[in-house]
Amino acid sequence: MTVTHHVRVHRSDEDLPREEQLAWRIAEVAADPVAVESEVVDMIINRIIDNASVAAASLTRAPIVAARDQAFSHPVSTGGAGATVFGAALEKRTSPEWAAWVNGVAVRELDYHDTFLAAEYSHPGDNIPPILAVAQHLGCDGRSLVRGIATGYEVQVDLVKAISLHKHKIDHVAHLGPSAAAGIGTLLGLPVETIYQAIGQALHTTTATRQSRKGEISTWKAHAPAFAGKMAVEAVDRAMRGQTSPSPIYEGEDGVIAWMLDGKDASYDVPLPAVGEAKRAILDTYTKEHSAEYQAQAWIDLARKLHGQGIDVAAIESVVLHTSHHTHYVIGSGANDPQKYDPAASRETLDHSIPYIFAVALQDGAWHHVDSYLPARAARADTVELWQKIITAEDAEWTRRYHSIDPAEKAFGGRVEIAFADGSTLVDEIAVADAHPLGARPFARADYIAKFRLLASPVLEDAEIERFLALVQRLPELTAAEVQELSIIARPGILSAEPTTKGLF
Repeated sequence: MTVTHHVRVHRSDEDLPREEQLAWRIAEVAADPVAVESEVVDMIINRIIDNASVAAASLTRAPIVAARDQAFSHPVSTGGAGATVFGAALEKRTSPEWAAWVNGVAVRELDYHDTFLAAEYSHPGDNIPPILAVAQHLGCDGRSLVRGIATGYEVQVDLVKAISLHKHKIDHVAHLGPSAAAGIGTLLGLPVETIYQAIGQALHTTTATRQSRKGEISTWKAHAPAFAGKMAVEAVDRAMRGQTSPSPIYEGEDGVIAWMLDGKDASYDVPLPAVGEAKRAILDTYTKEHSAEYQAQAWIDLARKLHGQGIDVAAIESVVLHTSHHTHYVIGSGANDPQKYDPAASRETLDHSIPYIFAVALQDGAWHHVDSYLPARAARADTVELWQKIITAEDAEWTRRYHSIDPAEKAFGGRVEIAFADGSTLVDEIAVADAHPLGARPFARADYIAKFRLLASPVLEDAEIERFLALVQRLPELTAAEVQELSIIARPGILSAEPTTKGLF
């Protein structure tokens, strides 16, 4: 049975005991040796495949090249065997915190892996790179890896359900640092005290503003979660050496809640598994069929449906997307970001512009992780003309459904109203993406594998694709040696063809 942990700000003279702090409660969840259910194991396998898919598609992109160069500038630390880097030979390793960094950037770059949205939003698959890196470095087996990942997902989802960060312009990775630290704690079987200290350090070092996702969005958007994963690895290392953290990190009068979130009078109710309760939160999450911000997924599906019905795009006078508060203000016209209507905007900006995305999907009847973002595609005259006619509007009912805790009612889409030159109108709506568990075509193992084959085939040999798929689908049975092979190796010449970047290291 789920236990609700009530969190509020405490004055220093109230002397809140550690055992009543949120970080301690999370650490207790991480230290609970409860078994992982088979349904959860299957989904963890799906998400490792999903991460490898989007990482493969990113191997030659500039942020990944730079992060890879940084990682390989650092040797394997003395405490273990090191960790693999996506694309590189299995024997070419780096220290686990740097593997978490480069693999985290590769997973996040295309905005194309799993998501969970509630009070906050998140990409819980970001937990996998740091937990896997530590597992490889220290020689953990597949069963331990499964347990660690289940905890990472559980903690992040539980925090996302209860505590809004974006309302105060704090980036969502502030929930990722603690969840990854907790997952590593579970992986290694660390005591509650050590995990508690690591969670506090991970949170303290990963709170930052949302400017990384505002205006002209930069390459740091992909680096931010990787940085949180790297900090989680380092926080665990420090905690294992007996170093302590700011306490209470959440509830203190100068803590995160008091000064970065809802203030000294704030309170939250965080749902956490009871002792002995299985960690099932990964089953509440969902992946992306399309490479774009999650709130765009359903709109792409609706646009390609309308395209298939033969809509006369050239005759459109105006388009209004009635949607949730979040969609309107983060990726819609409510953001008041002129860059969202700029044909010269960065890819990172375009994948956070629902007017652009809906225009292209309506014209093309499809979405492609590369072609749909090409500068020439964004600058096409008829696309720019249509794009400028599309606005969003907040709708109270779609906002309510967005925040609903009932999975059957929760929605991430909205209603489109299209006006044509002849005075006619078209109205349609969609609640969830086709790939969503309640969508028209929910993703299953075959879909994850198909996504991997599609994205990996340009950069991986066929034999390597089959090797990885055969290995990952045996995840809970893997030996420590086999876990160290849980990566992907690029075709010869793929990585070496990229210019080497130069920095400090």
